Amino acid sequence: MAKYQHINILGGGISGLSAAINLAKAGYAVDVFERNHDIGARFFGDLQGLENWTQTEDILASLTRMNIDINFDYQPFYSVVVSDNSRIKGKYVFNSPLCYLVKRGTIKGSIDQGLKHQALEAGVKLNFQHPLSPEEADIVATGPNTRNVFAVNKGIVFQTRMKDGMYVLLDNRLAYKGYAYLLISAGYACMCTTLFQNFEKINDGFRKTKVAFENWLNPDIDNPRDVGGIGSFTLCNIFQDKRSLFVGESAGVQDLLWGFGIRTSLQSGFLAAQSIIRGQDYAAMAKQEFEGKLKASLVNRFLFEQFGYFGYYFLIRFTKTLKNPFSFLHRAHRFSRIHRMIYPIAIRFMKRRYPDLRLS
Repeated sequence: MAKYQHINILGGGISGLSAAINLAKAGYAVDVFERNHDIGARFFGDLQGLENWTQTEDILASLTRMNIDINFDYQPFYSVVVSDNSRIKGKYVFNSPLCYLVKRGTIKGSIDQGLKHQALEAGVKLNFQHPLSPEEADIVATGPNTRNVFAVNKGIVFQTRMKDGMYVLLDNRLAYKGYAYLLISAGYACMCTTLFQNFEKINDGFRKTKVAFENWLNPDIDNPRDVGGIGSFTLCNIFQDKRSLFVGESAGVQDLLWGFGIRTSLQSGFLAAQSIIRGQDYAAMAKQEFEGKLKASLVNRFLFEQFGYFGYYFLIRFTKTLKNPFSFLHRAHRFSRIHRMIYPIAIRFMKRRYPDLRLS
């Protein structure tokens, strides 16, 4: 593609804006078409994590390398308290940030609004509630594919006087095959449950989650608002279809183990932009970047479901004994030789486990 060619991007989420910012800074005329009334409108102030454990480079350094400014609120967390909602509890402390909490949505300080302002400053034209077919788009960034849902999330955000903290509950009675969490940052909190099966029980799961955290931590909850969402995943990734490049969850790029997808969404948008700027093959670039990570996440999810929460506790306790626990976590998210050995068994199991996902 020649410079200054006009680029249409369908979807104003994390991946779409990552691509838009990079293309606009490179001199392209960019139009983003967002079906909602504002950037981040599908979120309602959720607290989410910019995970820092799958790659050796700190996520903030990665953002700088991807030409993304840190113009949004964030808070690093070095510890997490994990409980099985019964007798097992443990606090795990790391030398580097485990993740950075960010807000999602149209609220002030959110990462979505931060990217919006960066896009506008770069000269991107934002078109809200404006129809555009995928066939007309150079980049498709429409978010989770409802045909490939592997997890659902439901909860509340609220004001609180609690101290900052990150708390996780591992209990199938309230978060089947998943986890529940309470995140507190500067008087703002998010309490949710995430189910990886039995989605019809999400309301009951959150009700039990709320009771469990009340019994454990007795949080003061002021001005609660509902939040929630879904996660989608596939191994049949379509990174390009004719003229259109697919990024983020519209391409099925996600982590099947826990569902942390902001980092990979930003990366996929960046790669799509770089492929246009440099005249390179985006599909080949994306496959090289994500295929192994996606397969590793499938194996990791398989192992978690085989060994359950006790296996997870063992993993956390094991990493605490290491001089560099992040090095182990980085390797666990690469498609290593051990992953390759387990993968044939894992893929057969996971096809039965998730019959609606496109895994081959």
